[in-house]
Amino acid sequence: MKIEVDGTTHDTDPRPGQCLRTLLREHGHTEVKKGCDAGDCGACAVLLDGTPVHSCLVPAQRADGAVVTTAAGLAPGDDLHPVQEALVREFGFQCGFCAPGMSVTASCLTADDLPDLDKRLKGSLCRCTGYRPIRQAVRSVLEGAVPDDDAPAGHGVGRSVPPEPARRIVQGREPFTFDTPVARDALVLRVLGSPHAHARIVAVDTAAARALPGVVAVLTHADAPRTRFSTARHEHRTDDPDDTRVLDDTVRFVGQRVAAVVAETAEAADAALALIDVSYDVLPSVHDPEEARRPGAPLLHPDLGPDDRVAEAHRNVIAGLHAGIGGDADAALAASAVTVSGTWRTGRVAHAQLETHGAIGWLDDDGRLVVRASTQVPFLARDELAHVFDLPRDRVRVLAARLGGGFGGKQEMFAEDLVALAVLTTGRPVAYEFARTDEFRRAALRHPFRVQVSLGADADGRLTAMKLDVLSDTGAYGNHAIGVLFHSVSESVNVYRCPVKRVDAEVVYTNTVPSGAFRGYGLGQVILGVESAMDLLAQELDVDPFELRRRNAVRDGDPLLTVSEEPEPDLRWGSYGLDQCLDLAQAALARGNGVEAPPGWRTGEGMAISLIAGAAPGGHHAHATATLRPDGTYVLGVGTAEFGNGTSTVHRQIAATVLAAPPDRVVLRTADTDLVEHDTGAFASAGTVVAGKALTRACTALRDTVLERARRLVGADADAATELTADGVHVGDRRVSLPEVAAAVLRDPGASGDGGLTAHGRDDGLERSMAFNVHAVRVAVDPETGSVRVLQSVQAADAGFVMNPAQCRGQVEGGAAQGLGSALYEEVLVGPDGAVQNPVFRTYRVPQSADVPDTEVYFADTYDTIGPFGAKSMSESPYNPVAPAIGNAIARALGRRPYRQPFTRERVWRLAQEADHAG
Repeated sequence: MKIEVDGTTHDTDPRPGQCLRTLLREHGHTEVKKGCDAGDCGACAVLLDGTPVHSCLVPAQRADGAVVTTAAGLAPGDDLHPVQEALVREFGFQCGFCAPGMSVTASCLTADDLPDLDKRLKGSLCRCTGYRPIRQAVRSVLEGAVPDDDAPAGHGVGRSVPPEPARRIVQGREPFTFDTPVARDALVLRVLGSPHAHARIVAVDTAAARALPGVVAVLTHADAPRTRFSTARHEHRTDDPDDTRVLDDTVRFVGQRVAAVVAETAEAADAALALIDVSYDVLPSVHDPEEARRPGAPLLHPDLGPDDRVAEAHRNVIAGLHAGIGGDADAALAASAVTVSGTWRTGRVAHAQLETHGAIGWLDDDGRLVVRASTQVPFLARDELAHVFDLPRDRVRVLAARLGGGFGGKQEMFAEDLVALAVLTTGRPVAYEFARTDEFRRAALRHPFRVQVSLGADADGRLTAMKLDVLSDTGAYGNHAIGVLFHSVSESVNVYRCPVKRVDAEVVYTNTVPSGAFRGYGLGQVILGVESAMDLLAQELDVDPFELRRRNAVRDGDPLLTVSEEPEPDLRWGSYGLDQCLDLAQAALARGNGVEAPPGWRTGEGMAISLIAGAAPGGHHAHATATLRPDGTYVLGVGTAEFGNGTSTVHRQIAATVLAAPPDRVVLRTADTDLVEHDTGAFASAGTVVAGKALTRACTALRDTVLERARRLVGADADAATELTADGVHVGDRRVSLPEVAAAVLRDPGASGDGGLTAHGRDDGLERSMAFNVHAVRVAVDPETGSVRVLQSVQAADAGFVMNPAQCRGQVEGGAAQGLGSALYEEVLVGPDGAVQNPVFRTYRVPQSADVPDTEVYFADTYDTIGPFGAKSMSESPYNPVAPAIGNAIARALGRRPYRQPFTRERVWRLAQEADHAG
């Protein structure tokens, strides 16, 4: 058949059952992305004879003789379609994985679609932005709005500088993990999952599968190393329990990988999976975390012990915290003038990043293992691959292209190890790309928590006692179990001044899909309980909830105490903005926004606060380099991966500020263990406050050296007035060009491998400042259906000096949208057999444009003494206070409080019925 794509005709012969998306990608059109392959996300949207379609739903044969237009073909040459121009201008993407499909869909809209714009965009999901900038971009085009050209000039910090690859991103030309010819030529890896929640593998017969034409290898636990490790990655590998193998002879959750087929084609691999015959000895399983630690419960890892970082394997307990300050909490509660208590439960939440997990591996010309992965932690993944496969670190290279979202889910090693095994076994390139169903069944989810909170206060509303009982369900494996547990009861508790505090917390194994790192890292779950209990206390005392926080929240310079009289040694008060955040959010809520509730709906207001420390405790290391090349351009080397967090843009802005370097004279190298120096990874909101500080130091050192060399070249004194500008170094009334400085360096020994001058900078993350966020909402609740509509959403953020206002606003909006999703819609359901019941977007409710209102974002005016240029982290923190704020608003609307998140229509409807019957 013939098909015309973006003006080029292809002669092709689709395979039986092939969809248009895979056909287009096989012909090099990687601007067509894979997000779900079920028609739910819109990442693969193209125009088929001028009509927008999801190409994953179109049989390739139906495109015979058709004209297909992708995001790269919406405008001639390198030009952008007006919608694409607007998306760039309005920062209408973060990771950018959805942007090509979004632009295709939006390109067909007209002014007549404006009244129903949200409905017109409902087929295109965005997990990052919160939709406001996308809507604004599309409206500006359809309304014929004239772009605002009054933005401050310059590319330095403090400016809303668009990402350097913005134009390529909206066209789909910026490569993500699988957008490389290596992926098209690689063998395909497919995984056979366990049908049982707990079983021993007695035998695996792979003969029929191996005999199938096109099958290159079938791998089982007999072919895999026996080394235990954790899929979770941290700077210190001993932070997590070693309880996982590449392929194990015991399976502990439904979907756990049992065998892997490596084949020439996906069709051959899928056919071979069906021919593998596995005999299981089915074991008793436990799916409830309360039952898991009771005597007689089935044990998941009975052979592990403290040396494996599992505290009490005989109770399925990985770790626990049982401590307090100030004396007997029960006695303090009993003596309090007012007490409140409640138990809150949170469900499993999927990261739902549009680019699924995956990796491509091969052997380079020197026989070294190379893995290109969708990972937030390339250096940590490299080190663990070397550990698992007993290889020297210099024999392994891991690199990451731009990532299509992460939210902590790619701080794991879910594909790299299996790809490494396949490459080392076959000697050929191998690609393993998760399906969307794999993301739900085999990747990690947010930890479900049970949080019991009791608070005591005096008659003036000042806290006298705080007691928490927390239970976290890590699922079948302990990736991030310990860190999430301890973090969850840290800033959620120490944000308040209280003389008596008690925390009892444990994390347990269950025979369910593993939990892992997720935005907020456990804080959101416990903050739900603490902030809901604070709202209960405000109601009991008849005190304004903002005022109650003012009376009890920590103040500038207070010790941050959880269960020890000694605060964490690496926490510092670099600045303080909670007071401003409370004022800003309260004032915005009081002003209102003119949005009214539908007739018959009940309204309520709610708020919540959160505190988070920037970077992970115990050290988060970043090494950066800045090089002046012979042609006068700069090369920056930073290990941090870019997945929509905006760090690459901020790092360029740092160079523009320190080195006066315009964007076209800067090359940024990131996330490649061969090309840049060590970086712990893009997590814990460290990209700006740790890697950014390391880069600032490198750029500053380079600038000082360049100035010194320029003075030396012209024979000027050391105290001569010298300035580095975009066109060179000005020494008094003389100018020395950057190439002249670089040429002088070449005459000296010790020039860098780039043939230029290189300076280094590093930061260990051992000084951590704290950011605050206050979220406030006004909601309407329909008592007849349980529907909840957010009428006004406000977040005030203490971000220190805002390095890139548009990007930082986007982080807050995106975090608020993700928080709203987990508050009202999102829950991964696990059945009585331990299997995930809703492993697709159609039944797992990721918010669409119509679900997410614009969030008003206000920044406190602070300057942090720890972060670079006074900045604080602001990637994770906006998410944490959203769900409790919404829950508190629902409680005030109905007079009945929700205790289980998400607050779905069914649960809210039941609350409304209870309220009506009680009234």
